[in-house]
Amino acid sequence: MKADVTVIGAGIIGAQTAVQLAERGLKVLLVDPGPPGGEQAASFGNAAWLSSHSVTPPSAPGIWKQVPRWLSDPLGPLSIRPAYLPKVLPWLLRYLASGSTEEKLRKTASELRSLLKDAPRVHAEVAARAGVPELINAESGLMHVYRDKSGYEADALGWRIRRELGIVCEEIEADELARLQPDLSGDYRFAVNVPEAGQCMNPAAYCAALVDYSQTRGASHVAARAVGFRSEGGKLMAVRTTQGEIACDAAVISCGARSAGLAAEAGDRVPLESERGYHVTVEGGSDLTGPTTSVMVSDRKVVISRLASGVRCAGQVEIASPDASPDWRRAEIIRTHLGAVFPGLDVSEARVWMGLRPSLPDGKPVIAAARGISSVVHCFGHGHVGLVSSARSGLLAAQLVTGETPEIDLTPFAAARFRR
Repeated sequence: MKADVTVIGAGIIGAQTAVQLAERGLKVLLVDPGPPGGEQAASFGNAAWLSSHSVTPPSAPGIWKQVPRWLSDPLGPLSIRPAYLPKVLPWLLRYLASGSTEEKLRKTASELRSLLKDAPRVHAEVAARAGVPELINAESGLMHVYRDKSGYEADALGWRIRRELGIVCEEIEADELARLQPDLSGDYRFAVNVPEAGQCMNPAAYCAALVDYSQTRGASHVAARAVGFRSEGGKLMAVRTTQGEIACDAAVISCGARSAGLAAEAGDRVPLESERGYHVTVEGGSDLTGPTTSVMVSDRKVVISRLASGVRCAGQVEIASPDASPDWRRAEIIRTHLGAVFPGLDVSEARVWMGLRPSLPDGKPVIAAARGISSVVHCFGHGHVGLVSSARSGLLAAQLVTGETPEIDLTPFAAARFRR
């Protein structure tokens, strides 16, 4: 097999990258053992919101004080498998340190803003070219709901940083919230709406449609797993896969939680971990009880979205070996949250899912040229902003491959930030 560029991974990052490269006239081979948009990928199960305001890292000043409570709470948002704790502890400490001061928070927020700004519009443009404009709602807005204003005030630092970056945040009092979200539990009496944010109506279908569109522009999909590279004198010659070698001039590593080994072979060791995320989906049409606009439920740390196929609740973080079996009790916790937030919704027959979220401890992806093999590009580790950042990330990866000047400064996303 021969290609101009091999894109390793056909999730949402790889799909967006393939679109950009194929539109530039390059012969692209997408390598992934699973079907694009399939249930094996994180792209299938994300919360579906295009949260262009998700600019602060998952960590925050003082959050370390809450970790013991979260771990001891059966309904808490974080779980760590005890046997995995010794391995993940260095990553967890770096995670806590990444948001330990306001200065660090502001710096990361400014950097992530450059990646996420105008993301719903960028997605809408890509979806239109791919022939699926109905899958992106760039004007839906997103709502964070609180039990009362004191909960919002506890998050004041994050909202203040967003406003400093020019993000409009509209405060909504109880009566207006009840009007806007009539099915929402009366326990929630305050909200913040972010009008610039948007939503994907079906993440799996969107990913599959992008791959289909890239194929109309000459790309191909190979059902295989990439296992390494063949290089000569630091120059890429081929990507090695379970189905044989693919001779190519360039390659993009975008295979999510499985990217670290390939990145190391290309010269960059990065502290990538798999945060195991769960969701439940109540299938049905627009007559289902649920949110009118996607909501982030502050005290439960879950996102609830109305998709084309039903109502989805996603959240929870479980840290364990990527190959460990799912702990479906985590999905049952999400089912409990969904039923409590929208009590009129029958959650008894909700479908459950688990996937691997590729996360780096500072909340930022790696988008950079590899150090050890020329023409290999990293584009992975997007953590909690994978879907929203994917359209611009794919563009940036394509610009690195073709030698174009990236449209934003990629220094904050360099793999070099993890070198000692």
